Amino acid sequence: MNDRIIELFTDTTLFGISILNLLLALGVATLTFVAARAAISFVQRRVRRWSEHDGAFSQVLAKVLGGTSNALLLLASLLVGLGMLDLPERWLARVGSLWFVVAAMQIGLWANRAIALGLRRYFARHGNEGLNQGSALATLSAWGARVLLWSVVVLAMLSNLGVNITAFVASLGVGGIAVALAVQNILGDLFASLSIAVDKPFEVGDFIVVGPLAGTVEHVGLKTTRIRSLGGEQIVMANASMISSTIQNYKRLQERRIVFEFGLSYDTPTDAVKKAPVIIEEAIKAQGQARFDRAHLRGFGKEALEFECVYIVKDPGYNLYMDIQQAINFHLLERFSRIGAKFAVPVRAIKVTALPQEDMLRFKEA
Repeated sequence: MNDRIIELFTDTTLFGISILNLLLALGVATLTFVAARAAISFVQRRVRRWSEHDGAFSQVLAKVLGGTSNALLLLASLLVGLGMLDLPERWLARVGSLWFVVAAMQIGLWANRAIALGLRRYFARHGNEGLNQGSALATLSAWGARVLLWSVVVLAMLSNLGVNITAFVASLGVGGIAVALAVQNILGDLFASLSIAVDKPFEVGDFIVVGPLAGTVEHVGLKTTRIRSLGGEQIVMANASMISSTIQNYKRLQERRIVFEFGLSYDTPTDAVKKAPVIIEEAIKAQGQARFDRAHLRGFGKEALEFECVYIVKDPGYNLYMDIQQAINFHLLERFSRIGAKFAVPVRAIKVTALPQEDMLRFKEA
């Protein structure tokens, strides 16, 4: 009975290979997968232990090994099993090509994860992690490195599979020109994002004003920049539109220079007008975070004596500026009321003259 079963497995063939050999190859593949998976897990655990003492490199290595694909590992195990079989010559060449494809794909996955982790650590080391990871430079660096990596991997696999890389690259060049013409607006935004990354007119976290729009930059992508407005809504602008506009960046403001104007009525006594610059200076110097610059009677307006005042707020915070301006306004109201200085308000004077006697008589007759 046992001999018959053995003969059945040895005599029955599939694709010219006995069932027994196929089962043996499948068993070898299974053992290879289990052993490889166990070995990778063991190395990961050991590297994680080392990372507690050795620092950054071990941590990155452990995370890179975590990017091992089970599907590729299973395919590699099956290729090991196929290597146990007596395959025809043409199949051996294909198995060799598959080995290269599997290895290239897995190396690409490891390198892709290493690039992501390396760039993340680099930008975290050179600034605020939450901000720099969303910056244009971080986005472009990661995108460019990954495109270069997978281009090399794909070209290497195609070359190993017998594809003429020279002709393929030449055709890509011709096709690239056609694609570039079709997506020139997108490419314009892409190069605009590169300009933002290099020139850095703003970064994530900066408060900017672009035309009528104002808000905090949340993300700088390859095509668009996302801004959180003061009202709470998210504004999405094309990068090309951003760099073609005038941008006011308030995040980089170190001191705030304030110019404010007001007018006194022409009815104000001359002595009170002369005292006004002194009172303004006192009001500004009374604020701890403000530095007085100047206060002058600038000129004689149509409806008021025009004063111009300049001071510096030592902190760029907008709320602080408004608090200081309010305190100055209260001080001026109080002091001006004491000396009889009156703020000018727009007044429209209507002059009524009597009609000539002849017109009055004509009006009464009508």
